[in-house]
Amino acid sequence: MAGFWGNRKKEREELAAKDAELGRRAGAALVAADERIRTTADELMYAEIELGAEATAELRDALTAVRQHLGEAFHLHQLNHDEIPDTPEELRTRHARILQLCEWAEELLDDRTEALAGPIERARRAPEIITGIRQDVERLRTRLPQLEATLDRLAARYSDDALRKVSGNAAEAKQLLDFALHGSEVSERRREADQREQANLALETAIEAARRAGTLIEAVDQFEVEALRAESTLDAIVLDSREDLAVAREFAAVPAVSAAMADLDAALGQLTPAGQKPDPFTELTRLRGANAALDAAVDKARERAARPVPPESHVRHAIDDADRQLGVARSVISGHRGWIGADARTRLAEAERVRLELANTVGPTIPEDDREQVMAVARRCGTLAAEALQLAQRDIDSGRPNDGGWGQGGPGGWGGGGRRGGGSDLVGGILGGLVIGGLLDGMFD
Repeated sequence: MAGFWGNRKKEREELAAKDAELGRRAGAALVAADERIRTTADELMYAEIELGAEATAELRDALTAVRQHLGEAFHLHQLNHDEIPDTPEELRTRHARILQLCEWAEELLDDRTEALAGPIERARRAPEIITGIRQDVERLRTRLPQLEATLDRLAARYSDDALRKVSGNAAEAKQLLDFALHGSEVSERRREADQREQANLALETAIEAARRAGTLIEAVDQFEVEALRAESTLDAIVLDSREDLAVAREFAAVPAVSAAMADLDAALGQLTPAGQKPDPFTELTRLRGANAALDAAVDKARERAARPVPPESHVRHAIDDADRQLGVARSVISGHRGWIGADARTRLAEAERVRLELANTVGPTIPEDDREQVMAVARRCGTLAAEALQLAQRDIDSGRPNDGGWGQGGPGGWGGGGRRGGGSDLVGGILGGLVIGGLLDGMFD
């Protein structure tokens, strides 16, 4: 008994220590959250000076919500220290709620202040950023003549459809550079007039305009490189396609291969003639798709040749065979229910489920692509039915009377008066398999 009470005392001391630690953490979290509110309020004031009230509205709303919910946390903390006694469970619940509220407050304020960190940094560095924008505009403007020369060179080589994505890049880049320069000037004037929100908005648009202009200029150079690469790849695909067509003639009698050959031949015929401007991207996409389709058709035909598709009559025969085996198993199990155990019944149920699945997938005709799968399912159904029949026969044999049992003649035997052998076995089988089975079924219904 001394050991029992000693263990209980130790458990109480450990629980009290955990509760004390939880209370300490709740108090520390409450202090930290309250201090975070005061710090964030100061940050909000400076952010409004830099960005304006509209840009900082989400942080202001978050601060209001945090103050409201932290009031609940302070109230719970006060309940823990008033004159009314509390149970350990009540204290534990309040401390946990205080921690939850404080963690939520910290996470929300972190999210809102981080969202403003970038705009505030840009607003404080506005003069430096505006100088950088003007330098970028001047640098990109020097590339415009080269950009226009590149577009002229591309227009002489490729079709209008091929150049549609980049043909207007020079004019659009020039407009964006003008807009970026204008935006930086507007940002300066608004900042000097102490219109911070408008100044920051103009600065953001100027930054984005300069970035977009640089992207458009780079896109033209990238297009030229990708167009040359597409032409090179197209030449290789053309050679490969002609070789594939020669190989595919071996399987031209297969309808899928014949159709794929015709599509690839048509794609080759649609290539731009010499002396005209091509669209290498479109031609490469079209030819590559037709080439891949022919490869797949040939692979399938080659596999089909190595493993011929079974005739539909063979598949139907497999289904009929499964039906026969299923019918025999169903008949035997139904006629000897009193002796049939769970294993045979389970195999029969699974065989019937597979047969139902087969019935839902097989139509009036069986497509070649489905025949192997249908035959495999039919064979599985037949195998399950055969296993059900084998297990049922095992159960019947184990319950059938033998020498010294019901069918033995002599005193005390059912076959007294010379009724021995097959006749008594039949009586015993009927009684054991049907009568007793029926009685048991009735008792447990």
